[in-house]
Amino acid sequence: MMHLSQILHQTLSRIDGKGYKAYKDIQGSYEFEEEGYILHIDYVQGDPFASPSKVRVVMGQERADFPHYTYESKSREVATRDFITRRFAEAITRHSKGSRGSGKSGRMGIYTPGQEILERTSAFIDDQQVEVRFTVGLPAFGRKIAGRQAQSLFFEEIPRLVKSAMIFDNLDADALQQHIETNEDADAARDILRENEVVAFVADHSILPRKSGIDPRPMPANEVIPFESPQSMRWELELPNLGKITGMGIPTGITLIVGGGFHGKSTLLNAIEAGIYNHMPGDGREFVVSDPDAVKIRSEDGRRIEKVDISPFINNLPLGKSTRAFSTDDASGSTSQAANIVEAIELAAKVLLIDEDTSATNFMIRDQRMQELIHKNEEPITPFIDKVKQLYNDLNVSTILVMGGSGDYFEVADQVIGMNNYKPEDLTGQAKAIHQQFQSQRDSEGGDTFGQVTPRAPLPQSIQPEKGKKSKKIKTLHKQALQFGTYTIDLSSVEQLADASQTTAIGEALVYAKKYMDGQQTLSEIAERILEDIREKGINVVGNKNSGNYARFRRFELAAALNRLRSLEVRNNID
Repeated sequence: MMHLSQILHQTLSRIDGKGYKAYKDIQGSYEFEEEGYILHIDYVQGDPFASPSKVRVVMGQERADFPHYTYESKSREVATRDFITRRFAEAITRHSKGSRGSGKSGRMGIYTPGQEILERTSAFIDDQQVEVRFTVGLPAFGRKIAGRQAQSLFFEEIPRLVKSAMIFDNLDADALQQHIETNEDADAARDILRENEVVAFVADHSILPRKSGIDPRPMPANEVIPFESPQSMRWELELPNLGKITGMGIPTGITLIVGGGFHGKSTLLNAIEAGIYNHMPGDGREFVVSDPDAVKIRSEDGRRIEKVDISPFINNLPLGKSTRAFSTDDASGSTSQAANIVEAIELAAKVLLIDEDTSATNFMIRDQRMQELIHKNEEPITPFIDKVKQLYNDLNVSTILVMGGSGDYFEVADQVIGMNNYKPEDLTGQAKAIHQQFQSQRDSEGGDTFGQVTPRAPLPQSIQPEKGKKSKKIKTLHKQALQFGTYTIDLSSVEQLADASQTTAIGEALVYAKKYMDGQQTLSEIAERILEDIREKGINVVGNKNSGNYARFRRFELAAALNRLRSLEVRNNID
């Protein structure tokens, strides 16, 4: 039921000084006629120390007046929604008075984007209206309602936020245009990659290093060496807005990134793995663009594995234990890395991104001397070096690999990029010559083909979001940790999660996925059906229809969370 804003003002006066639970009386929708928007108070917190209340503001386009070009395509719509969210977050910093009482009283918040431009549920725009979703800590002193402070919040502060961020004429139109065009150009670049069998592109003059391991913003330009493509690998892109740009194109196949320590090998790979997302103007990596189905792989000691067919890499275990449906609650480095690769392939990954620094050594290589000492019939592990080419030839899965410790990989590489003081060089010819001059004496242990990838079907009864009396307890602890029922899902090794709002959406999607689980549909099929629902109905389809805390995720990160849920049970055709 719609009320005039005066009703909200009167209600706040009436409940001033009462117990906090009386705030429930303000839940509902209110028309702020003079300001030109409707305020929806969707959820009222039960305590000043509890999670803050959830609020939406909806403004008609007759007042917001965003030009059609700002949302005429999906790419432009996503960019504009992202821009509005950022401006609203900035407005909170500028205009909000912050804490005004007990607990979270007076604090307002919105899911603040990082460097990536993601499709989020914090803001929406179409021909009819603009909507922003945010949180409000309803003011209290102790556990008594601070009605006057709440009136100031709803009738002074929020109108200022709305005016700053939701009316086109009050925004920096040039900055919005750049935001839109940067996003649109990155989307176009990613489409061009696929058409030309290129798995990654790094634009000339990109700034790849970040400020620190915990600060994803670019390092100041005067402290870094901008990226400059080797001439032999230089590629030209024609983008719809920026026009022609040049940079290094990495083709399909097997690519090594080599070089001395601290010369930029991992920095380049990290930029490529983040290139599955678009980045905001000024990030320095706006046009570092990767295949959307590129997956970072690493070892992960201690993770749970549920009936994964790791036989292409690990077989002939002692006591005849099968690896066709391998399970463990405490995986080793090699078994976890094997499972991570197979699970990515199960979800149709097109590119594997691997850094030797985060890999199990015995999984990556067995040199000649070790082969002489420990014969293959005594070693269950087939090293990655003997499978990487089969992955490409048999399954069309490319690999980009940081390698500083084993020249044996020169034999399988299609191209070799050398990083020297953060400058890339094409060392393919030199690496091939070295391979010819110093022939490897190790024996290939990979057989003739990669081997079978066995699909798995999750069982719905194993997805248990319940905790105590609650039918669903899902909480994002931080970007890489998710409480799901009585379990904590550790996502610390899932390195391509960009934002905690993705993790929040994934938690809801794990429950939503049960509607498609029948013990027959595979994990890949279920993930695709969820993403199809999101494409048709929006991200909120997986959970709360009014939540502003979700962001778009990939099938790989969804599956990664499910695979790390310790209650998961699956069926595969080896059972």
